[in-house]
Amino acid sequence: MNWKNVLFIGAVSLLPASMMAQANILNAKKPEEIGVRTEAQKAVDNDAPLEYAYVDDRDILWSKTLWETIDLDERVNFPLYYPTDTMGIGKDRRSLYHVLVKSIKNGDLEVYTDSYFTEKRKFSDLSASLQSVDTLEFGIEQLNAGEQLSEEFVTRREIDASLIEEYRIKGMWYFDKRMGELKYRLLGIAPVAPDVNFLDDENPDKVELFWVWYPDARGILHEAKVFNQQNSAQPISFDMLLNARRFNAVIYKEDNVYGDREVKDYIADNALFQLLEAKRIKEAIRDREQDMWAY
Repeated sequence: MNWKNVLFIGAVSLLPASMMAQANILNAKKPEEIGVRTEAQKAVDNDAPLEYAYVDDRDILWSKTLWETIDLDERVNFPLYYPTDTMGIGKDRRSLYHVLVKSIKNGDLEVYTDSYFTEKRKFSDLSASLQSVDTLEFGIEQLNAGEQLSEEFVTRREIDASLIEEYRIKGMWYFDKRMGELKYRLLGIAPVAPDVNFLDDENPDKVELFWVWYPDARGILHEAKVFNQQNSAQPISFDMLLNARRFNAVIYKEDNVYGDREVKDYIADNALFQLLEAKRIKEAIRDREQDMWAY
């Protein structure tokens, strides 16, 4: 056995019990005991999201704020999308949207109107974006006649995890002169779905449902695990996945003198050139790090 195998086995043995897909599944005498950890396991469990290091403003030699789109139609981004149906699956498997909305409903997470986080919103304020109520003609006739509206004449539509098409994230690339390296810090995330009032249209407009200040959501996203296709006994958390940038994203906006205009605002009606512009912005950031060490 070589040293690599020894180190790997040692690292695996030190992983906390909370990282297991279904804790206590091999020792459970009843299905209700699956996922229930013992007091001894809880006592040694210090599992928590890795804290961000403090970065003084004077240590930021250069920075660039970017907005990116994570398309959920891409296979590499599927862990953020599935499962969309929670009826026939265990309670430990949830999509990112389900985790966010549940935390917002419980009051554990604050939401904002835009990516600049200037105005907070309550969950009751999101009803217009998350659901629609339409009264059919027969229902309107009932109301005009002074009768009580029958529920069968009311159509209700609601945005669920299956309708989420993409996520938009905001983050900052910065060069830490103390550490001498280029780093990335995720600042915000927003689910995007078709307008709930036009779901039956052929190409409904996409809307940002809400924005979440990411550092505030790290504790919640750390508790929610992502299915690991390579090893179901060792899932990773949404926080680990997002911080490690284990997804594919396309830049659609950068901070600039033109009021942070989007790429589509100055390259219109040409998807190929928009992708090339996004690539140019990414390469410019990569070259910046190389230039820092060039003499």
